[in-house]
Amino acid sequence: MQSTARGEGRRLAARHRNIELGLLVLAVAVCLAGHIDARMALSDGKMPPGLLVHGLSLGALAGAAHLAVRRFAPYADPLILPLAVFLTGFGLMLLDRLDISYAAAHAKKGDFQKLPAAPQQLMWVFIAVVVSFSLIVLIKHHRFFQRYVYLLMAGALVLLAAPAFFPGRPEDFGAKRWIRLAGLSFEPDEFVKVAITIFFAGYLMASRDALALAGRKIWGMTLPRGRHAGPVLAIWVVSLLVLIFERDLGTSLIFFGIFVVMLYVATERTSWVVLGLLMAVGGAAVVGTVEPHVHGRVEAWLHPLDIYKTVHDKAIISDQPAEALFSLGTGHLTGTGLGSGRPWLIGFAGRSDFVFTTIGEELGLAGVTAILLVYLLLVQRGLRTAVGLTDPFGKLLATGLSTALALQVFVVVGGVSGLVPLTGKALPFLAAGGSSLLANWLTVALLIKLSDSAGRTAMEPALPSTDFPAQVPAAQRSGGRQTPAQGTPAQGTSAQGPSAPQQTPEPQPTEQQQHSPAYPSAEQQPPGYPSAHSPTMPDASGRPHTPPYPSGPYPPNQNPTTA
Repeated sequence: MQSTARGEGRRLAARHRNIELGLLVLAVAVCLAGHIDARMALSDGKMPPGLLVHGLSLGALAGAAHLAVRRFAPYADPLILPLAVFLTGFGLMLLDRLDISYAAAHAKKGDFQKLPAAPQQLMWVFIAVVVSFSLIVLIKHHRFFQRYVYLLMAGALVLLAAPAFFPGRPEDFGAKRWIRLAGLSFEPDEFVKVAITIFFAGYLMASRDALALAGRKIWGMTLPRGRHAGPVLAIWVVSLLVLIFERDLGTSLIFFGIFVVMLYVATERTSWVVLGLLMAVGGAAVVGTVEPHVHGRVEAWLHPLDIYKTVHDKAIISDQPAEALFSLGTGHLTGTGLGSGRPWLIGFAGRSDFVFTTIGEELGLAGVTAILLVYLLLVQRGLRTAVGLTDPFGKLLATGLSTALALQVFVVVGGVSGLVPLTGKALPFLAAGGSSLLANWLTVALLIKLSDSAGRTAMEPALPSTDFPAQVPAAQRSGGRQTPAQGTPAQGTSAQGPSAPQQTPEPQPTEQQQHSPAYPSAEQQPPGYPSAHSPTMPDASGRPHTPPYPSGPYPPNQNPTTA
């Protein structure tokens, strides 16, 4: 029976991999169709040069990733990889389309905006996929990271604080998010987001019982105990320091938001969410008033069109928020069509922070909704993975990674559309930037590894319980021979002659004994502890009892301590 169930689980996993392969083919085909459509619109109906190379490169990369998942994560979710490949390919298509427009608009100006971004992004795609799937191959189980949560936290804090010590550039507009060494630059906050999530998962798994304790009740809401609010205050202070010294509103919001959501999942206390929201709003209001860079972001959010006035607040220094609204409004329901818009009017950030406006202008509300649904589906698969996992660390880690992705999409799309102040973060998978792309593919790799563990638990039956040795008859223990006592006939014989062997049935516990304190139920048995039942343990009547099953008091594969 068990081998049959295992075989069925492997067949189901193989079907999932076949579904994944079909979705990968569809994702690559849609991205190539968009690439052809945009290029033909920009070049008077001519087919794009290098189409075959571009298609083969993207297809080979997706195929290699699929083979790695099929071999090293066969029970993984079949949607995570295709969704990530589609978003990455769609981003390459947008950047290639924007490169043509920016090159034409800035050819005479001779500034850096005429340089293409798609070739460098393609290089980072290959690096990100190779690094992320090396993680899948080398890391056997996600609990490997549980051993190094404090080491990851220390490294994350160093990376988070490092940009404050590097000089900024005029084109950064006051934000200090980059580390520049030997002509290379990267944003450490993208990697900090992943490392800090792993630390939060390990910390909350160990401290959730203390954090879940109830304190005083105010206005019908049970508040946490004051002495347990220390971690939340510490994370809040770190978030404010990032906001003040690095002027990075996006990282501060995402950093604190991840912790509050994971804290709620670990403790199931709504009071932590309310307390976290009050602290976030209060801290942001204070910093937005006293810090000039953050104050400028807030003013540009509240009054985006004031930039066109002769006299306006000096904190408003860019017309990009207003141009983004114009771009989104031009798209209407179905957009102007790929290659038919004017996204270069956004300025220098049109291929990074404001790449979402190109989707809104050229694909309209329909295209914006479709892309947001792809993000939503990716987040949903991550949360579904969290539900399917059985260990607390994995549950919290999958929840935190999904929350980080959702929050980053929210602050970027909300900033571009005027829902929240601009944060300067990159839209995952779509915007130009190697740091963001690599960090997001590492997130995908971790979700694939986590979903493989969840799928393995759901599709493979548990091994038989080994809590109790099977009851072996005395005849088998003595090699099939049993020496009878003196004056007693041997088994199978009698005074009148040989007879059929006598088999004594094993005593079965009654229903009253099963529900007695000496015979606790599966719900009463503490998980992680050895069972209180043993073959020689006396029952309620004082007589030694034998477990009802060879493997113990539970049916095979239903022991809560080994399932």
